[in-house]
Amino acid sequence: MNAPASNRRVVILVYPRVRELDVAGLVDVFSSANSLLPEERRYRIECVSTAKAPQVEGMYGLGMRGGPHYATLRGPIDTLLVPGGLGVEEGRTQPALLRWLRRQAGGCRRVGSICVGAFLLAEAGLLDGRRATTHWAFAPRLAGEFPAVRVDPEPIWVKDGHLYSSAGATAGIDLSLALVEEDHGRRIALEVARLLVVFLCRPGNQAQFSVSLREQTTEHRPLRDLQVWMLEHLAEDLSVPALAARAAMSERNFQRVFTRELGQSPAHYVEQIRLEAVRRKLERSTQGLDEIAAACGYGSADVMGRSFMRRLKVTPAEYRARFRSSGAQPAAGRQTGGA
Repeated sequence: MNAPASNRRVVILVYPRVRELDVAGLVDVFSSANSLLPEERRYRIECVSTAKAPQVEGMYGLGMRGGPHYATLRGPIDTLLVPGGLGVEEGRTQPALLRWLRRQAGGCRRVGSICVGAFLLAEAGLLDGRRATTHWAFAPRLAGEFPAVRVDPEPIWVKDGHLYSSAGATAGIDLSLALVEEDHGRRIALEVARLLVVFLCRPGNQAQFSVSLREQTTEHRPLRDLQVWMLEHLAEDLSVPALAARAAMSERNFQRVFTRELGQSPAHYVEQIRLEAVRRKLERSTQGLDEIAAACGYGSADVMGRSFMRRLKVTPAEYRARFRSSGAQPAAGRQTGGA
């Protein structure tokens, strides 16, 4: 199903109340790639619409040119992409649209969704028996309504065969960069990322939101300030006595308040933020494991490796081999330990 480089036709399905950023992100990535490619290797980017009017109104009121009606489209499609937006719900009730998606998907090299666009693919039966993702807030609903779909709420984007799905709006940019990298290699994808001033191709299995972001829900201001300090001082003593002293609380009261406000013990939280920092460094740098362990508060690479295995069921070296970005920044030092 690999299309020749000269015939990579990217079709984006647009509909009333589509999310504008989803569409713009897709168009921008592939158009930016075109600016770097010779004419014979450029993408043919087209939008087709579920509406017969020449213009559709987006989810937040922005008018955009929708393109011709999807039913009038002729010729093969290389990559078919379905953005998210409130209008997905109406699309799910249109049998003709669902039949069109099924028919087109059978001949496309790739089919992908952004955010809740996954609901449209699922309604068409395209995700049955496949692993897929969507925005974390809608993942339980997707799993509940489509039990045949193996919904994974964690990754930024997922590939299962020729079907791709991604999380919220900016994750569509990550997915698009990954598709460009598949087609034209890392150098072109990196240049596109630089043009858009984004980090190249966050690994698909990177979590949709970080531990630190998820836990910044406490209304207790001293704890919020302490969380920020902890993230900036991972290599320091983050034991309960040290943290309680910094928060000007007794150890017993600190344990009680922290667990009540954040839903987990201080020790568990510290392990999470340290592991998250390790994952970022493994993905984005070439620092050695000993250096990463020291920077993130582990006594040695071996200690870090045991924590990694206990929580993630994989060694740091194996994780780096799978998920390190081509945009990783070099650093002095030799990778040792923890393998």
